[in-house]
Amino acid sequence: MSVTLSDEQQALFRLIEDTDQHVFITGRAGTGKSTLLQHFAWNTEKQIAICAPTGVAALNVEGQTIHSLFRLPIGLIAETEIEQSDATRRILNAIQTLVIDEISMVNADLMDAIDRSLRQARGKRGIPFGGVQVVMFGDPYQLAPVPPRGDELRYIQDHYRSFWFFDAKVWTGGRAADGDGMLDVGEHGAKLHVHELTHIHRQSDDGFKSMLNAVRYGRVTKDIADVLNERGARTPPQAEPGEVPIITLATRNDIVNTINSRHLAALPGREQIARAEVNGDFGRGEANYPADAELRLKVGAQVMFLRNDVAVPGEPPRWVNGSIGTVTRILGGTVRVEVDGEEFDVEPAVWERFRYAYNPGTKTLSREVVAEFTQFPLRLAWAVTIHKSQGKTYDQAIIDLGSGAFAPGQTYVALSRLTSLDGLYLTRPLRPRDIRVDEDVRRFMREAWEARQAARVEG
Repeated sequence: MSVTLSDEQQALFRLIEDTDQHVFITGRAGTGKSTLLQHFAWNTEKQIAICAPTGVAALNVEGQTIHSLFRLPIGLIAETEIEQSDATRRILNAIQTLVIDEISMVNADLMDAIDRSLRQARGKRGIPFGGVQVVMFGDPYQLAPVPPRGDELRYIQDHYRSFWFFDAKVWTGGRAADGDGMLDVGEHGAKLHVHELTHIHRQSDDGFKSMLNAVRYGRVTKDIADVLNERGARTPPQAEPGEVPIITLATRNDIVNTINSRHLAALPGREQIARAEVNGDFGRGEANYPADAELRLKVGAQVMFLRNDVAVPGEPPRWVNGSIGTVTRILGGTVRVEVDGEEFDVEPAVWERFRYAYNPGTKTLSREVVAEFTQFPLRLAWAVTIHKSQGKTYDQAIIDLGSGAFAPGQTYVALSRLTSLDGLYLTRPLRPRDIRVDEDVRRFMREAWEARQAARVEG
């Protein structure tokens, strides 16, 4: 894999490659966090394991889920001895660097379970993570963990400042800036280096970037809200023949399904169903699937690609993850899709679910394919949930917040998918309660910023 890194991405690559520091890499939408992770995965000389909190997120980075890699039980993981097989201990002992994507979705108790698992397996109980370097990617302003409930909530409230990963006991303690701009988290805790990518690749208009920044931090003034609402209060244009209708980003699945079903039913012709082929253990339920188990299509359907094209060497990709197109023909084992005026025959893609294994002969980690999911890399896309739009880029979108954003960061994720303000269409004006920022995130990021500023002054 060959990508061109910006100067700040290259500097962070060298930091995580050349040191054993624990690093949290964050940044606004479109700053290239995923690009840096992929570059590190392909170019590091370290023995790494990549994991993520959900099945789909793990597939996206060609890694394993956290629970699967560490063989952890589902649900709250209290301070008890963690059962480990010999095979699991061998794997955990072989890791030099652990990479965690979408870290903002990881609960504090799961972060501590990762720490305890590594200490226990490696026989280094007095060293955070048993001496393994931990590199984390994500943006807590965009994605939050699933809030605990009932007894789990009471346990978290009794043992943690919050349920966020950064308040895990492995990190917590007296926080103060030191000479490297890190957060010094106590005598017995790990030191977390927080680095924020700042160069935005998705948007080029400084005014729109500034507005998105205000939404991200919850600092939307009346003037900013007025501009967003005025620009978004237009009626979306009707798509002309051959044009792609504007996609709707909505808060809930039922809204998305209703929009997609209505548009599909309105098309003439016969509906055809492509059924996925699933081999091996792909997790529990369709929530772990990277695409629809049953993809319903007609000629004329608007679809979104769910993965990048595997381009011919030397040629640009025909489509990328998030590209929007129109089905022009369904024939046998292919679906023809028109993208930006060009038609391409799309074949089923194979998503592989990996599991790490230890090779005693070479004393290295290897990845084994334990399951395969085969389906056309397409999804109906007259509408998509804001959550599933994560990481995507659109020139135009209708944003439907319904009765209101129900999760912190939801409005920011929706707005930041757009490349410019010209592409914004709102089904209703933004309201103050739509701009939600978690106070624990605000606190943590403020402390990280203060640590960096203090380091600059001391340096």
